Amino acid sequence: MTSYYIVFLIPIILSYLLTPLAKYTAMKIGAIDVPKDERRVHKVPIPRLGGLAIYLATMISMFIFLDLDKTIISIMIGGTIIVISGIIDDIKPMSAKMKLLFQILASIVLILGDVKIEFLGNPFVKNGIINLGILSIPVTIFWVVGITNTLNLIDGLDGLSAGVGAIAAVSLFFVAAKVDYIDTSMVMVMCAIIAGSAFGFLPHNFNPAKIFMGDTGALFLGYMLSVVAIEGVMKSVATITIVVPILALGLPIFDTSFAIVRRIINKRPISEADKGHVHHRLLAKGLSQKQAVLVLYVVSAIFGTSAVLMAGMKPEYGVVVLGVVLSLVFLGAVRFGILGTVDVKKKNREKRG
Repeated sequence: MTSYYIVFLIPIILSYLLTPLAKYTAMKIGAIDVPKDERRVHKVPIPRLGGLAIYLATMISMFIFLDLDKTIISIMIGGTIIVISGIIDDIKPMSAKMKLLFQILASIVLILGDVKIEFLGNPFVKNGIINLGILSIPVTIFWVVGITNTLNLIDGLDGLSAGVGAIAAVSLFFVAAKVDYIDTSMVMVMCAIIAGSAFGFLPHNFNPAKIFMGDTGALFLGYMLSVVAIEGVMKSVATITIVVPILALGLPIFDTSFAIVRRIINKRPISEADKGHVHHRLLAKGLSQKQAVLVLYVVSAIFGTSAVLMAGMKPEYGVVVLGVVLSLVFLGAVRFGILGTVDVKKKNREKRG
């Protein structure tokens, strides 16, 4: 365990020290977030590109602590592709289609490196395994692209994505320690590196933020978390493989899912931004930025703890736990108006008026 402490500490130091360099670079190339619409909570221009420090800390640490085999090299190349797209987008907004193209390309690189979802557990059949065959390619692409974007979509408050990403990585670290993977050590090292890189950036990013991670950081963190989920839980023979990473990444996954449902209900484009995300709702309830972020850290930690507890659990118990969690999440979404029901009623009143 002492060695994992070192693996965790090195990227913390690297990320913390490299963030001022990322800030300087952002100022030089014009990667600045100017508050020009009501969705933005900050009031003054703040440099983006903080994710560059997270990326460099992660890459350097992977060079130090991991054997550079085909799998690791494909992960690093895919991550670099994601970061390039993020840097471009942080300087000048890129179209959603172009970002998707970069993400699909990164996913294909992973698949070529044998990082793919080859089977899923079937919790309704004892020792049930669903072999995906050729479907492993589209399923892997869907998973990587989906998780890559979820962390980006919740990146609306100072320190939120970095903290949630770090908590998810720590959760997956303990899941890896509990479940028998093909390469448990490699997965645990990667989780420690991701968590350390995110935590090292957090002092610069927590409210009041001196720098944002931007798409560079949010997309990269989401990508790396999708990768460790594939290499870890989804290569386990446990029948609840798909459930554990979904819980570990519960906050960004459910918030993104509700955003899609909300926009469909309100008859708006799925890609259109709004102020219905859970962090916006907490601010609307009167919480400060710090309070809202801390509340969401706790929620993310609860999801992560549920994932750790469920790892290795009997399938029938896992299904029950998942059902309870999903029910609570849905009730919470309705209670806070995250599905958009409050906005719809308000619009109807405005029409009648």
